[in-house]
Amino acid sequence: MADRSSPPTLGAVMKGIRARNGWTLKEMSAKSGIPVSTLSKVEHDRLTLSYDKLQQLSQRLQIRMSDLFAEDEEDAAPRVTGRRSIGTIERAARVTTDNYDYHYLCTDLRQKRMIPILTRIRAHSASEFGELVHHQGEEFIYVLEGRIEVHSEFYDPVTLEVGQGIYIDSSMGHAYVVAEGCEEALVLGVCSSADDGLMDSLMSLHG
Repeated sequence: MADRSSPPTLGAVMKGIRARNGWTLKEMSAKSGIPVSTLSKVEHDRLTLSYDKLQQLSQRLQIRMSDLFAEDEEDAAPRVTGRRSIGTIERAARVTTDNYDYHYLCTDLRQKRMIPILTRIRAHSASEFGELVHHQGEEFIYVLEGRIEVHSEFYDPVTLEVGQGIYIDSSMGHAYVVAEGCEEALVLGVCSSADDGLMDSLMSLHG
């Protein structure tokens, strides 16, 4: 039996959007450009969607990206019961940018104050990376593979090896690049904010 106290999955959110608009799966497929078979699997929690598909949904259905990561309106009160999510690459929301390959973990939990992200870093210099990134909250980055160089607005660059981490104020301009001698690096990051809209803030960085 399903646990009624658990937060809605992406499938439940998708069903809710379709039900509110009175669409059949075929109609939602036509509007979103996503195959009926894919939508059906998502609604039955047998498949998740990549970031590109989530972005396609939000644009074509004219809804905010955050609506796909938010509680239903009638269930908006903060939860006081325990909840958990197992984070796997297979169920992660994937985002590819020029500098990073992101895997947003545990996306089935809504209204998170912490966003866990597994990130593969490809940029090799600050000039290749481009402008420093700013967003709300704080973050902790821990190196799993390779070696990284951390650039920030107020500090000299620092190099981190496997097993080392850094905690920063995310509103300070920052960039993570691969350190000399490495092709790529893999880091686990946790972004946190006391304010609502952290996921929107992070997603907006990807354009």
